[in-house]
Amino acid sequence: MNITTSLRQNAKRFSDKMAITCEGRSYTYQELNEEVNRLANGLLETGLQKGDKVSLFMKNSDYYVLAFFAVLKAGGVAVPVNYQLSSDESGYIFGQSDSRFIFCDAEFELVVAEEKAQASSLQQIIVHPAPDNNDYLSWESVVSENALEPSVEVFSTDDAEILYTSGTTGKPKGALFDHQRLANVSASFVFGVELKAEDRILHAVPLFHSVQLNLYLVTGILLGTSNVIVRDFEPVKAIQAINEFQVSVFFGLPDMYSALLQMPDADTVDVSSVTKCMYGADPIEADLVKQAMTFFGHQQFYNLCLLTEGGPGGVFLLPAQHEYKVGSGGKPMYFTEVRVVDEEFRDVQPGTIGEFVIKGATVMKEYFKKPQETEEAFQNGWLLTGDLATIDEDGFISLVDRKADRIISAGENIYSIEVEQVINSHPQVAEAATVGLPEEEWGEIVGVVIVPKQGETIDEEKLMDYFLEHLPGYKIPRKYRIADSLPRSGAGKIVKYKLRELHISEFEWFRKIPESRY
Repeated sequence: MNITTSLRQNAKRFSDKMAITCEGRSYTYQELNEEVNRLANGLLETGLQKGDKVSLFMKNSDYYVLAFFAVLKAGGVAVPVNYQLSSDESGYIFGQSDSRFIFCDAEFELVVAEEKAQASSLQQIIVHPAPDNNDYLSWESVVSENALEPSVEVFSTDDAEILYTSGTTGKPKGALFDHQRLANVSASFVFGVELKAEDRILHAVPLFHSVQLNLYLVTGILLGTSNVIVRDFEPVKAIQAINEFQVSVFFGLPDMYSALLQMPDADTVDVSSVTKCMYGADPIEADLVKQAMTFFGHQQFYNLCLLTEGGPGGVFLLPAQHEYKVGSGGKPMYFTEVRVVDEEFRDVQPGTIGEFVIKGATVMKEYFKKPQETEEAFQNGWLLTGDLATIDEDGFISLVDRKADRIISAGENIYSIEVEQVINSHPQVAEAATVGLPEEEWGEIVGVVIVPKQGETIDEEKLMDYFLEHLPGYKIPRKYRIADSLPRSGAGKIVKYKLRELHISEFEWFRKIPESRY
């Protein structure tokens, strides 16, 4: 069995049921399966061979769904690529993945044209709806008249997908998954959050994200849910889609929940059809979760603390557990084992910080074409995540920091997340990021790059007073730098290694630090 088998089965099981809808275009399960077959057969007629890699450089749409499943039905390997990446970053992925085909939206045609030089294996660029460049193929020219199942036998052990990490510590790496692993991911998620065929899922997070793609789209199609696709997230349009299609399941990033709460007349918005809310991908304040519960009018919230290499997989926090463990990552997803270990790979004691490691049926096969990185990522079958975490007496895991972002000052471990949470709560600060700066006496000191809120000027003395009130002395930043923005990856995550590349001379010393606090 492969993960497209369910699409063929649901074309018979739920033939007249709405499978997907986007911008006025809707497909029943029978129609979706036939359109996927036409595109899959067209890819084969165009020269795609089993095992070929196909990059998807597209925004959310019904065409994204068609392309994704068509690639898999034709025996190809889908490579979702973040369309927000720079040309160098996306070009690197096209080349490193050995992509022979690229699907792209017409608005990205020029971007792809700049990047294709990095992909020596590239043979065809397919543009929707139609390209300006005559060397590229239009979507319509590829679609075949043949709506029968493709004549390619795809096994559960065949490769299905390469998901690239966000590249916060260097070049992104491609996590490789076969069909069986993706099926395991779906089964784990269904058991964990109790999705049902009757659910209607809103897809507002970009589908290049492993959570939205694998947990919601692949799982939704496997189950036979109805899927409402939003091309770009805008709070008002998202609410309209929720109401029009009576959406029951909503997954959002923290900033999406913030945007919904900041809508005009947010307290009068009708979201009563939504019975399950899920969040993840980035840290989220407990207060924001509680405000979101009030907005949606229930407490059926799930925290998904997952990583790409896990399928995604990791730990999750159930609604009932939010009552006494809000802020925690949670406990293991189904089919997954997790531990927090020390440098000798022994389980740490509750409350002690160690590295978060996982093992299970959803974890990637390898990093594509990176044998050394793959070998370094596994120890005795356990995936080393590079995340630092704690585990409490009840077995709940909470992530603390990235291992690479830990600061060691005078022998003391300082974790950037807890310092950043304090700085970000200051009324003049829009966002901030901490880094370790080399210093002769202390080894490292805490440096902070601060982005002020619009129209605000940081008052150094008041900021230091705030630090002195909220942080122990050894965690207080010693140097700072004011910036207009923080460097981010295409997935929106702060890229700390670029901050560490800044010259120390670009940071100023805080002047008002009592010696007694050193």
